[in-house]
Amino acid sequence: MKKTKSRGYLGSFVKSSIPDFGVSIFANAVCTLCTTVLPLIISFAIDSVVGNEPVSSGYEGFANALGGIAFIKSNLWIMAVLIAVIAVVNAAFTFVNNYFNRSGNEKMVICMREKLFSHVQRLPLSRGAMNSTGDIIQRCTSDITILSNFISNQLINLLRIIITIAVSMVFMFLLNPVLAGVSCALIVVIVAVSAIFRAVMEKRFKMCDEQEGVLSACAQENLTGVRVVRAFGRERYERDKFEKQNEYYTGLWKKTGVVTAMYWSSTEFLNTVQFLVLMITGTVLCINGTLSAGGFVAFLSYNALLITPLRELGRIISNMSRAGVALGRINEVISVPAEELGEYEGRLSGDIEFKNVSFSFGEGDVLKDVSFKVKEGSVLGVIGGTGSGKSTLAALLSRLYEPTAGDIYIGGRNVKDIPLATLRGNIGLVMQDGYVYSRTVGENIAIASEGAESGDVIGAAKTACVHGAIEGFANGYDTVVGERGVTLSGGQRQRLALARTLLRGTPYFVFDDSLSAVDNETDASIRENLKEKFGGATVIIISHRVTTVMDADEIIVLEDGKIAERGNSARLVANGGIYARIYEMQTALPEELREAERE
Repeated sequence: MKKTKSRGYLGSFVKSSIPDFGVSIFANAVCTLCTTVLPLIISFAIDSVVGNEPVSSGYEGFANALGGIAFIKSNLWIMAVLIAVIAVVNAAFTFVNNYFNRSGNEKMVICMREKLFSHVQRLPLSRGAMNSTGDIIQRCTSDITILSNFISNQLINLLRIIITIAVSMVFMFLLNPVLAGVSCALIVVIVAVSAIFRAVMEKRFKMCDEQEGVLSACAQENLTGVRVVRAFGRERYERDKFEKQNEYYTGLWKKTGVVTAMYWSSTEFLNTVQFLVLMITGTVLCINGTLSAGGFVAFLSYNALLITPLRELGRIISNMSRAGVALGRINEVISVPAEELGEYEGRLSGDIEFKNVSFSFGEGDVLKDVSFKVKEGSVLGVIGGTGSGKSTLAALLSRLYEPTAGDIYIGGRNVKDIPLATLRGNIGLVMQDGYVYSRTVGENIAIASEGAESGDVIGAAKTACVHGAIEGFANGYDTVVGERGVTLSGGQRQRLALARTLLRGTPYFVFDDSLSAVDNETDASIRENLKEKFGGATVIIISHRVTTVMDADEIIVLEDGKIAERGNSARLVANGGIYARIYEMQTALPEELREAERE
């Protein structure tokens, strides 16, 4: 079943390249025909034109077409011109073959990369987390290169190899069955060795590809977290870790190289033995008069034509193993069902309601039977300790994850029945990490809204209280930030991400601890701006800070995946529970300051 799916995906990749590969195959066939005809012409020239052997029945039509054997003998240039014409035709079709082969290969590579990248973009988060970024990148680059090289460089040439082998074998048996039998006996041995080699190499290539993914992930993680590495003085540790993986990966290829070298040396030895046996046998047959000199030369030419494709066949078998591994790794990604975004249906309205929602990553529930309602246009605050399930609520509402039990509704409509394009187009989700792209500040804000005007971008930045900081940059909104916003502070990154989401003007906003890196004064200013500009929106504020959620219409306190308390801030403080303790810890002055005030 898996192989069938792999072939199906391969067919979809090659579909756009079929016309180019078709021309390439035709040109290849013509080149093969030219190559296989030459030994016959050379044999005829040696035996009947230069020598005095009578023209055999197989060559009579050919000789008569050129004016007869007598005319050819007196005009030897005819044979030279004929061979030159065949060479020119061969060269012309070789060019056609190479051009269309490369054209088809590039079209196929474009198709593979676009399909794989598009599919990765729509993979469920639960599946995407199973592979490291480096491993995914390796599948989108190295594995595609391996597969495309095999198809264009080896698989397309397979037809030429088959034709060459078949034609050569036919002519070899026609020239001398004894010599042909000797040649075939050793060819069978070579094919058997190639089959064994393929079985051994497939496992080795898979291990090498997997470890290349690990090495890529190691490098990617280190480069991404370079500031942390340097801050903790872990350069030597990270270098040693990379070197260890690099040495292991290199060692695998060295072992693979040993097996490859053994294969090529053994086949080379067998080819040499075959040639020696043929030379001895052929010489004896020529001395006995059972084989002409021209026939012997032609036979050796066909044997050479046969050996080269057989060696290429061995290379194809070797690369087939590696290409099969690459196709399997690509198939592992493509075969995972992607999210169906559907069509955007317009703005949503109504209350948000969680009904008996539970969620688990596989080991223990993160959320346990959670139920609450957020009235349209109201603000819900969510607070709780680390690992209590706060961020999971935001992910479930946007269907980044699916609940393991229970249902979520917006305006009385189950979110499972709302197309993802509509659902996510109506929910402005701001996450804690505040991811920033390596682009200008203005582009980072405008990226979430197509056709956004500069005035809209500035307005969103002002609401997020980041406009002043941007104006202080060297080039203002045209300032290019570093990778992942490395040139910005944590608070600036969060406010930039907030502005990006606010620009969308969605009816629902979810702030997932997105102001954790800003000070209390800025936090208060942002919340005031949000109330003024987006007062009619339904808002869920997730935070570990009491001051961020205390003005919400209702607050729920999560503990161990369950709702432990709910109500407004005043009521929860009066109850003296978890919220009251958090409130006391975060708002009370230290004892030293209390004593200083009393003095």
